Amino acid sequence: MNFINTLKDIWKIEELKNKILLTLGLIAVYRFMAGVPLPGIDPLQLAALKDSTQGGLLGLLNAFTGGAFSRASIMALGIMPYISASIVVQLMGIAVPYLQKLQKDGESGRKKITQITRWLTILITMVQGPTYITAIKTQFGLPAEAFLVTGPTFWISSMILLTAGTIFAMWLGERITDKGVGNGISLLITVGIIANFPAAFLQEFFAKTTNAGAGGIMMILIEIIIWFVVILLSVYLVTAVRKIAVQYARRTVAGNIQNVAGSREYIPLKLNAAGVMPIIFAQAIMFLPAYIGQKYPALAELQDINGLWYNVLFAFLIIVFSYFYTAITIPTNKMAEDLKRSGGFIPGIRPGKDTADRLDTVLSRITFPGSLFLAGLSILPAIVVQFGVQQSWALFYGGTSLIIMVGVAIDTIQQVNSYLLNRHYDSLMKTGTSNRKSSK
Repeated sequence: MNFINTLKDIWKIEELKNKILLTLGLIAVYRFMAGVPLPGIDPLQLAALKDSTQGGLLGLLNAFTGGAFSRASIMALGIMPYISASIVVQLMGIAVPYLQKLQKDGESGRKKITQITRWLTILITMVQGPTYITAIKTQFGLPAEAFLVTGPTFWISSMILLTAGTIFAMWLGERITDKGVGNGISLLITVGIIANFPAAFLQEFFAKTTNAGAGGIMMILIEIIIWFVVILLSVYLVTAVRKIAVQYARRTVAGNIQNVAGSREYIPLKLNAAGVMPIIFAQAIMFLPAYIGQKYPALAELQDINGLWYNVLFAFLIIVFSYFYTAITIPTNKMAEDLKRSGGFIPGIRPGKDTADRLDTVLSRITFPGSLFLAGLSILPAIVVQFGVQQSWALFYGGTSLIIMVGVAIDTIQQVNSYLLNRHYDSLMKTGTSNRKSSK
């Protein structure tokens, strides 16, 4: 009943309703474009490409693009070049003084960084585009009849359309962020992941109900219960924070000349401050062990994404990259300086370097269990596969896909709740104003 009332409240707020409708409309456009194949490719001859993108990094890319990667769509690269460009710019911001200056310039600096990211996205697309075209022609075993057009015409048209598709996806994501609800880029990725959900579930359902000894409906129910438990754990991982108490000796209340002495607040340090980035980095690095496994038969197990040593190495890399990415994205020294300038301090800790050391120590301590938790969720799909779960359905039991979906869902719900909360306060203010007028 509360859910229905919330939907009614949402529909009553004209601005929020328009934002949601705009978001849904742009997402529908993105999904439609993801189904349009590159000119010169027969979509009925892509079985080998779909088989090659069932797992590993290719499976992750295919999930992020909602299957466009395996359909040789004009949106095959999707938003991934933009994500790559954002990561590169973020990492370069640590070492490049110009980018460091832009990060401190406020809104104007943010706009310039966004423009740099856009141009870098185009450059990355121009590198990934030919790689993708070469791969579908030579590495995925597509039959010759899959290519209706060959030669320079196919290459040039495909390159133009792949680049245009990425730019269009980037534009859609930015429009959703600016005019809609939620983070546009993350929503497009999430919608792409969810698009694979019905087919994956149906495949698992038919496998369990049609094969003798597979468990039938009871096994499906058990899998769904376990899946919900994993989702709850993922929610905990995304939302868990360690609150560091902060005291302000003297602060001025906005709109009032009074000073508040001894006010107490908190610095929230997230258990998983790195998000899904450690998984993405680790997935990229795992290409190297897979290549080594191809060259040396004794290490062939490194090619198996469901194998023991592959997942041990994968989990180790996730833990390492969790510390690395947290260290470069959470500037404890800057946090300590900002706290000192605003007149705040951690009780019992001296401002400045001691505060920075304290924040760094706490962050390191909570990153360890957070990274273990993240690594465990990431290798969970490989574990459930050993119990007879289909690979496509197992991907929803953890890893990047599930954590992104949970994080985006929480972020979007929080934005909607903020609109509802503002509406509630507005109604209270209007009621109070009308009451005062009536009393006069």
